[in-house]
Amino acid sequence: MGAPGSDPDRMAHVPVLYQSVLDWLQPRNGKRYLDGTVGGGGHAQGILDRGAWLLGLDRDADAVQNARSRLAHFADRLILRQVSYSRAREILEEIGWRDVAGILLDLGISSSQLADPERGFAFRRDGPLDMRFDRTGGETAADLVNTLPEEEIARILFVYGEERNARRVAHEIFRNRPIGSTGQLAEVVAKAAGHRNRVTSGLHPATRTFQALRIAVNHELEELEAALPDLLESLETGGRIVVITFHSLEDRLVKRAFRKASGKPAKDEPNHPLLPEISASFRDVTPKPVRPSPEEIAENPRSRSAKMRVLERL
Repeated sequence: MGAPGSDPDRMAHVPVLYQSVLDWLQPRNGKRYLDGTVGGGGHAQGILDRGAWLLGLDRDADAVQNARSRLAHFADRLILRQVSYSRAREILEEIGWRDVAGILLDLGISSSQLADPERGFAFRRDGPLDMRFDRTGGETAADLVNTLPEEEIARILFVYGEERNARRVAHEIFRNRPIGSTGQLAEVVAKAAGHRNRVTSGLHPATRTFQALRIAVNHELEELEAALPDLLESLETGGRIVVITFHSLEDRLVKRAFRKASGKPAKDEPNHPLLPEISASFRDVTPKPVRPSPEEIAENPRSRSAKMRVLERL
């Protein structure tokens, strides 16, 4: 996932691993593809430029509108829906696509989401503590930090944010409730971490907390785990699914699912059930994840934690 603490004013929308996605997905003229996280439409444009048809999904209404505007000249080959990729199979059936030649999931947060203080994903400019991809319903980050028990907040920070000071941060959050804004939360977390006015190692003390809350608010790991079986079943023979992750839990989940789908043994891990049995066989074409080059990381710092894995249906 993207870095919640990155400065949005310094970043234009740059699709992560753009050329690698196109090289591994291999979009072809006239074939059908699914972009389950269409975001700003950067990867989608590359796929459409090659003459493909595309179904683009996103939970974020603003992302869908931005993609519609950016990709307007591809309207005859483009279908957009505001919906989670976990419902992709349902939408494919609705539009009459029995299967697709390729699927892309870029699980990072977009620059436009980070840049809008009203969305609550970043803390460089103060805004409401929201963090929902879909703002039509569900709990906000403010709901979580102000209502959950201290122990549950600590668990979320430790598991989803890999925050070593989870208990200390959770205690400070609990002690300072109610918390209603991104700036207030960032200040509370920085105080708990002992770095009120400084950033160490290039990472703001609140970065992991914001990441963890965003994952919890949007049920991101649950969405991914629920979606993978249907997505794999939706691939045509020879089709590929490309998944870009930004978090170790996401990458581990994708890695285990791909290993099982390709017939390789996988060890059980707590909290992450194995992929259910599926009717097709697959080949894991990237046993080791594809990483951004040093040049890409220098140009787009948000790409530094990206890992891309690819699976092909046989």
